[in-house]
Amino acid sequence: QLQFVESGGGLVQPGGSLRLSCTASAFALDYYATGWFRQAPGKGREAVSCLSRGGGRSNYADSVKDRFSMSRDSNKNTVYLQMNSLKPEDTAVYYCAAVPVSNLDDLCRTRPYEYKVWGRGTQVTVSS
Repeated sequence: QLQFVESGGGLVQPGGSLRLSCTASAFALDYYATGWFRQAPGKGREAVSCLSRGGGRSNYADSVKDRFSMSRDSNKNTVYLQMNSLKPEDTAVYYCAAVPVSNLDDLCRTRPYEYKVWGRGTQVTVSS
C-alpha cells in the first residue's frame, strides 16, 4: 500500500521554526512530483509548496515565500518542509502528497485533486 509517514509537527512560538518530514513507503519518490498542503479549522485545503520530480522546479504560496523551503532526500525517500519565522496564521494540519509523473521538471502541481498519495497529516500550532 502506497503511503506516507509524516512527522515533525508540534507547538512552537511565533518566530520559531519546525521541520516536517514525510517518508514514502512502498514507492520511490524519484518517480513522483511532491507537494505540501495545509488545512486550518473551518477552511479548505490549500497548497503550501510543490516540487517537480527532478527537483529543479518548485512553487510556494505567497503567504510562505521566503519563510518555508521544500526539499527531498532520495536516499531516505523523504520530503521535507523547513518552516521558519512561523506565524499564528500558519497553524493548520499539514499534509504531504505525491503524484507519479513522466517528466522530470514539468511545472509542479498545486491543486489537491492532482495528487494520488497522501499522508495522514501532522498538526502545527503556532502560539505563545
